Amino acid sequence: MAAHSATGSSRSTCLSKVSSLRRRYKPCSVSMNGCGSGSDKAVGIRETRTLPSVSAPQAAVLELKSAISTLSADPPRVDSGIIRLEVPIRQRAGAIDWLHAQQLHLPRCYFSGRDRQSFSDLVAIPGNGNSSKNGGNLVSVAGVGSAVFFRRSDPFSMEDWRCIKRFLSKETPLIRAYGAIRFDAKSNISPEWREFGSFYFIVPQVEFDELEESSLLATTIAWDNTLHWTWEKAMQGLHATIHQISSSFDKLRKSVPRTAIVGCSHVPTKISWDISVRKALQIINKANSDIVKVVLARCSKLVTDSAVDPVTLLACLQADGRAKCLPVLYSAT
Repeated sequence: MAAHSATGSSRSTCLSKVSSLRRRYKPCSVSMNGCGSGSDKAVGIRETRTLPSVSAPQAAVLELKSAISTLSADPPRVDSGIIRLEVPIRQRAGAIDWLHAQQLHLPRCYFSGRDRQSFSDLVAIPGNGNSSKNGGNLVSVAGVGSAVFFRRSDPFSMEDWRCIKRFLSKETPLIRAYGAIRFDAKSNISPEWREFGSFYFIVPQVEFDELEESSLLATTIAWDNTLHWTWEKAMQGLHATIHQISSSFDKLRKSVPRTAIVGCSHVPTKISWDISVRKALQIINKANSDIVKVVLARCSKLVTDSAVDPVTLLACLQADGRAKCLPVLYSAT
């Protein structure tokens, strides 16, 4: 599986995935699937509106609700579009802490840089703005709900990329589609991937961006009449989500309750894994080899005697200085 953040440019990087084995999710059915429009023409409007800054996340939620009400009263007069409303917060707060406080049965996603200092591990696109003029570079992003998602069972194609690009623009660099693509869409699909099709990308409906010096709380609304997702439907879904958002949260305790591992399996096994690594290195080290990098995916399944919250587990992996990985969590419901 390759996980990505899609922006106004096509460059992306491979990541790791953390998923819950206890909780199962189904693809989002209460928002718009952006695939299948049959057009590569950009949506009618792509816009980010930055609201006045506030001192704390609690005030940001109130500011967003007020802006949504204003937008509802004066909707854009176009058949398709995507609008992001964002509220700068004059303090840095953890995106993982915010996500843990959102106890909603909605799609969730979380992306972070390798060392918790920079988002550039995830995506580094010259001139496309990984930073906010208000608070420095992105450190991590958490999202709930779906403004628009992109999913098919067929292998990811250029047509699918054009469907995603319709909603993205260099002028709106923080409107991003987060998700993943199967490495080999033609192979047998694994159980944990079955819910997501051949690929799955999502633009969060409500998003918390952790910056180097501050934070952002944002909401995104997307609609397209040709995809049978009208402005009215999109706004109705946004209202339902925003009123469930928790405005207060504490720093997440980076420890998992005591639990015992009652089952463990690895696919492939360590022996097979070591063989694959040696073969890959031999290919790379051959004279005149065109291959400089090989990504070898491996799945480890741990069965515990009690449920482990996936967000807490992810936070613990981040806190472990030995875990030099790119933390990713996303689910669809």
